[in-house]
Amino acid sequence: MTTTHTILITGGAGFIGSHLVRLLVHKYPGYRIVNLDALTYAGNLANLADIEAAPNYSFERGDITQQAYMQELFRKYNFDGVIHLAAESHVDRSITNPLEFVETNVLGTVNLLNVAKEAWKDQPAGKRFYHVSTDEVYGSLGEEGFFTEDTPYDPRSPYSASKASSDHFVRAYFHTYRLPVVISNCSNNYGPYQFPEKLIPLMINNIRENRPLPVYGDGKYTRDWLWVKDHAAAIDLIYHQGKTGETYNIGGNNEWKNIDLVHKLCDIMDDLLGRPAGTSRQLITFVRDRPGHDRRYAIDASKIRNELGWEPSIKFEEGFRQTAQWYLDNADWLQGVLSGAYREYYAKQYF
Repeated sequence: MTTTHTILITGGAGFIGSHLVRLLVHKYPGYRIVNLDALTYAGNLANLADIEAAPNYSFERGDITQQAYMQELFRKYNFDGVIHLAAESHVDRSITNPLEFVETNVLGTVNLLNVAKEAWKDQPAGKRFYHVSTDEVYGSLGEEGFFTEDTPYDPRSPYSASKASSDHFVRAYFHTYRLPVVISNCSNNYGPYQFPEKLIPLMINNIRENRPLPVYGDGKYTRDWLWVKDHAAAIDLIYHQGKTGETYNIGGNNEWKNIDLVHKLCDIMDDLLGRPAGTSRQLITFVRDRPGHDRRYAIDASKIRNELGWEPSIKFEEGFRQTAQWYLDNADWLQGVLSGAYREYYAKQYF
């Protein structure tokens, strides 16, 4: 097989990364897709079991903060592009351990930028460094309005501050070194293979097990929800057609207050599990609010729609129902994640 283009995807064994890797492996058989993942708690190769033998797919276990390792990886594969998703991403964990987020999200990104800059210095044509970020860098909205690509940054948690910092470094490398970069900021993702500490899979699993459904504060915090496969499709489009140096916001046009979303999931799960309507709503438990909790996020995705023709493909109720059904149908995957068995295997396999 002749390889026409080689892409490094960092964090490719994670939730969003695994969907992107699968999409690109199937869509571009002439590409070499290299998945680099440190296989920390949220990275799981079971997410990619269906493509692990694909001839145009390679997996490398490694850490983006390790300079010598990353330099060797670039020499080995001669990457044409990088799609950088590797990140610590859970707000609650960032509040507990901010330095871990600084190390991975800031220092790791800068190390990756440096290695790419050095590797591509003599052949910059046709290269691309794509940095995937979050809408949380913009801070919090009131009852009205939307984040645009020009919204000033106002991060409120250690997680969003670390992502904001990495965004600034990516732009600095574009302006200072002319590194061919592009950035996207997305809203909350949902779908199959999401680690069950996140809201939607947490609620689905707790409903399945008749456990309390913890809802922060008054439950009226609002998020825009994006189907993960739509996000992967947007990344593919921006990587190939986005303008160098530009930022694109990716949103689902799908705002939900947390409590309304939990109610919807309760109703869907009652239906799927054959329980009387309203049963799962009795499990809702309001808990103490999270520090620095942003009230509302909402994305204006008109730029990517107008310039690149991207729009969400799935209606929210269909997406939520498909997601709930997937977790019910893949109880073995979920149990492996919850038990940590996959991490025990990696410890034996790689160390």
